Amino acid sequence: MQGATAVPGRVWTITAAALLLAPATSPARADDAPPMTQSLVRTVVATTSTIAADVVFTGDVQAQAQTSVSFRTAGKVAARLVEVGDHVAADQVLARLDPREQRANLANAQAALASAEALSTQAKLGFRRQDALMASGYTTRPSFDNAEQQLRTTQAAVDSAKAALGTAQEQLSYTELRSGVAGVVLSRSLETGQVVQAGQSVLNLAQDGPRDAVFNVYEALLASPPESRTVDVTLQGDPRVAAVGTVREIAPSVDPASGTVRVKIELRDTPPAMTLGAVVIGRGRFRPHAAVVLPWSALYRWDRRPAVWVRDPANGTVAPRVVTIDRYGPDSIALSAGVAAGEEVVVAGIQFLRPGQGVTVAEQVAAGAAK
Repeated sequence: MQGATAVPGRVWTITAAALLLAPATSPARADDAPPMTQSLVRTVVATTSTIAADVVFTGDVQAQAQTSVSFRTAGKVAARLVEVGDHVAADQVLARLDPREQRANLANAQAALASAEALSTQAKLGFRRQDALMASGYTTRPSFDNAEQQLRTTQAAVDSAKAALGTAQEQLSYTELRSGVAGVVLSRSLETGQVVQAGQSVLNLAQDGPRDAVFNVYEALLASPPESRTVDVTLQGDPRVAAVGTVREIAPSVDPASGTVRVKIELRDTPPAMTLGAVVIGRGRFRPHAAVVLPWSALYRWDRRPAVWVRDPANGTVAPRVVTIDRYGPDSIALSAGVAAGEEVVVAGIQFLRPGQGVTVAEQVAAGAAK
């Protein structure tokens, strides 16, 4: 029994000794962060190269001149004779107004002319009679003068009635809408039964004649003028259909919605297949310049701006670097600022990087072979 009571006393002594010795061991601090793990990356040494001088744009074919067609008198539309896309001749009737009012005015003008001509005929007979009597001495000078004055007055009334008749006829012709130029109907804003005002645009025509290839390009491309104003234009649906054009017009302002500038290329000898609205591809030759070309995989977003990860060979750590993009290519980007030649840029494994993190280079590829 005494041996049994001795065991608990020894256990208590060992436990107390352990508690006394415990403070001698330093506890782990919560603010001590675990060391960053090494990441495997692929890098490329940046080199300066001359970027391609050919720039490709996509646009469409438009007419150089467009005409807004409107009635020259107010009225109610009685008939619309064309649709959007129709080709119209220069003197073709496009629409008609209800001509009843103009016809009534024409009838009044015709009646006024007939009345003036009747009075003029009567005045002519009276003047001839007075002239014959004056030669024989059977009339007075005042009577002759009155007959002559009456003749002149009626002749002036006839001339005025003829002018009014011409105006009424012209007003009647205004009820027919004619294009004045040959072209294609681009848009319309009239329907049968609609009341239109004089001068209100109701049709928009693309005139026949020279055509433009219109492109929207980024403003940066116009910073360095092209070596040649000639642009090769091909039809997107059929590259065999080609034409050559020259820069005719560059918009003086940037479109606030797209951030692009509209450039119009005048086409020489436009092929028939390049119809209005056809999608075309333009290739221009701009002045070559030096830039750092990197693959798309190197591009990163840092502080809401484009950036890349640059590795410091001295300590093996990486840091983000904000860059300026000169232009985008199919599988590469050209940088105008941010990375200098000779710096090592990460092109694979950027998803898990942190500033100051040490990395292990699994492979360093040539600049031209990096994808």
